[in-house]
Amino acid sequence: MRRADIIGLLDGTHIRHGRWPALALNGLILVSAIAIAMETMPELPDNIRAILGRVEIVILVIFAVEYVARVICSPRPLRYIFSFWGLIDLLAVLPLLAVLNPEWVAVRVLRLLRLIRLLKLFRTSRALDRLAHAFAEVRGELTVFGVLAGLVLYVSAVGIYIFEHPVQPEEFSSIPKSLWWAVASLTTVGYGDLVPITLGGRIFTTLVLFVGLGVVAGPAAIVTTALLEADKYEAKPVSDTEDPSNSEDNI
Repeated sequence: MRRADIIGLLDGTHIRHGRWPALALNGLILVSAIAIAMETMPELPDNIRAILGRVEIVILVIFAVEYVARVICSPRPLRYIFSFWGLIDLLAVLPLLAVLNPEWVAVRVLRLLRLIRLLKLFRTSRALDRLAHAFAEVRGELTVFGVLAGLVLYVSAVGIYIFEHPVQPEEFSSIPKSLWWAVASLTTVGYGDLVPITLGGRIFTTLVLFVGLGVVAGPAAIVTTALLEADKYEAKPVSDTEDPSNSEDNI
């Protein structure tokens, strides 16, 4: 089997085998996530905990073999190693060091990196590619909304500080502390740990809540429109595109 075929198997783009190998790896990731969650149950029997530990070792070995295979079969190994997905694959198998030698206290923290493995679920996702393309298409608009959101956050923190500091000097002791209230209000979460009690503060809060709806809804609408445009472009039939035989390169 050629190296390109092995990469195709791992990525789910192989002509003969399709996406089944990649889906099987994704299934192992989900099994690993369930095992990680179950290991935190204090009432879990010791035999079940031992089984989960063996399952985790097997999964770690499989992903270590996958990482080595990708390095060997990649046309540019160094480029893959230092790429985003290459680093994710490496971080996903580093906990194997903690399994091989549990006495290494310094590497026990690597067990937490097992959660990085969940990011591998997006490797073969075409929807993620469309989302990345949509963000790239509207990055200018999103930058404008980001700057606008920052300004609104600051103005909201200053406003609530002016209204509430005289009557709640401990809760709204400074503008930086009031920024937490601004974040909770603009995102319409409203934890309730900082609540305005003055009439002016409540009216100002009402205005901030309405502005927050627009700040959140604006970027969401922009990204949704870009995704719909990306879907239309991918679904466009070949007959509607330019005939390659009529291009200037073939003249």
